[in-house]
Amino acid sequence: MIARLVFLLCLAGALHSSVLAQTSPSDSARLVAARAALDARQWEEAARLAQGPPDQSPDLDFVAGLALAHTERLKEAREAFEAGLKKAPRDPRFLVELAGIAYKQKNFGVAKQELRAALRLDPHDTYSSEFLATLFYLEGNLEAALKYWNAIDKPRLQAVEESPAPKLRKELLSRSITFNAPQVLTEEALLSTKAKLESLGIFPRQRFELDASKSADYVATIHLDERNGWGDSKLEGIVSLLSGLPYETVYPSYYNFGRQAINFTSLARWDSQKRRYSGELSAPLFHNPALRIKVYFDARNENWNLSQTFFAPGTPLTDLNLRRAAGGVEFRAVANGRWSWTAGFEFAHRTFQNLEGHGSAAEQPFFADTSSLASWLGADRSLLRIPEHRFTLDSSAEVRAGRAFNRALGPFVTARAALRAHWFPRATTDDYEVQAAVRAGATAGKTSLDELFQLGLERDNDLWLRGQRGTIDGRKGAAPLGRRYFLVNWEMDKNIYRGAFFKVKLGPFLDNGAIADSSGLFGSQSWLWDAGAQCKLQIFGTVTVVLSYGRDLRNGRDVFYGTVLR
Repeated sequence: MIARLVFLLCLAGALHSSVLAQTSPSDSARLVAARAALDARQWEEAARLAQGPPDQSPDLDFVAGLALAHTERLKEAREAFEAGLKKAPRDPRFLVELAGIAYKQKNFGVAKQELRAALRLDPHDTYSSEFLATLFYLEGNLEAALKYWNAIDKPRLQAVEESPAPKLRKELLSRSITFNAPQVLTEEALLSTKAKLESLGIFPRQRFELDASKSADYVATIHLDERNGWGDSKLEGIVSLLSGLPYETVYPSYYNFGRQAINFTSLARWDSQKRRYSGELSAPLFHNPALRIKVYFDARNENWNLSQTFFAPGTPLTDLNLRRAAGGVEFRAVANGRWSWTAGFEFAHRTFQNLEGHGSAAEQPFFADTSSLASWLGADRSLLRIPEHRFTLDSSAEVRAGRAFNRALGPFVTARAALRAHWFPRATTDDYEVQAAVRAGATAGKTSLDELFQLGLERDNDLWLRGQRGTIDGRKGAAPLGRRYFLVNWEMDKNIYRGAFFKVKLGPFLDNGAIADSSGLFGSQSWLWDAGAQCKLQIFGTVTVVLSYGRDLRNGRDVFYGTVLR
């Protein structure tokens, strides 16, 4: 019994000694003295008092780090904070101060990483949120900054200004901008404003800035490049009009009729193999920038060469002529900054010539002279936005239903869907840009040739496989055709030149896809893989000239291609 009592007393003494060692009178006295020196701004004395053995308390490490940082001994300060963090990994103070050290060393990436870690430990820390938001704003990433400012009910606006003042009528402009003083500028309001301004079709470039006023509030400035008449300037108007001359096309357009965002855009192509005339008139509906109506027409006279893509027996169709005229109306509504929807209807008529020897029951639907009526409903939705990493993932879907007034055809339904990812790897600038898209579509029911999907490079087609030529001697029909497709596109661009009026990007791409048709008369017959490189020349930020080299990895064919994107 006595032996057991002696053992317990010894154990209690050992534990008491251990506690005293951790909070020894000397450490406590040093901490009080170091804090007093720190409060008196005696940085050297505070650092001397706080620095001690490796097993000293984390509070002393914290004071030492603060004092050393004030004397610009940043490396030693960082070591002190890191030592304290190892002892107290749940204490966010060390992470915040490490972020401050990284900021002084101009290492914004590390500073943001430390602050996000601090906020995971203490999500309600006002200083960390303010610090992190400021870092993102200094890098020009306003959306990410707002994510953290909004958590602490900032930034409150003192005023909202436009620079330069747009010619657009005040009513439309004020209904497009969904924030005002003295409100807090939110991330949702910023995205909604961007979406409504883009919907007007006269602001190809937008930039938002915040400037701190003498009070704690901010002045928001919206920088807008506005299209009026033929373009933002005479030179831009000429470039836009004549950008398609290399392939016998002009783009007459006129913007902002009556200062009401009423726009007319058109295309005139006199290529003897692919004549086309189209135009559209669009305007806000009920003077609401979130609602837009578009009326359009499209007339084509095209020669097709289907010798490589139409697998029916008999004489190859090398000189098929298609004449098509269509007109329709489309409505678009911007619900908010994350999603919008469209709806519309179209009437079309087409005729075919030079079909000798191809009138079988299986072939007839694709080449039937007929009129058709179709309507559609579509939606665009932003699925994921990670502004800290400048990454977005967007989706779109559309269902089209209609009927062709010919016994060989009848009703049809087409569904299309897409996922698009967009990423700027660097925290600032667009020096590198990565884009990827996954798209798929299918048609149920019989349909004519002009309604088939095609995978390849062709000016009237947006389903690009950049190693598949879309024409033969200028005639359409070289790209694989069908009623079902799956397509994946990936590309990366690197800025190689930036000037006052244009910039040049260069980078690789990789495409993969397949297309099929239940008739067996069309299709790619196998999966297609294309790789290559492309150069993009962006002029005035509105017209992009694309030059590409693609190689069909399965068949070994090379394709050089150039076009203009608007």
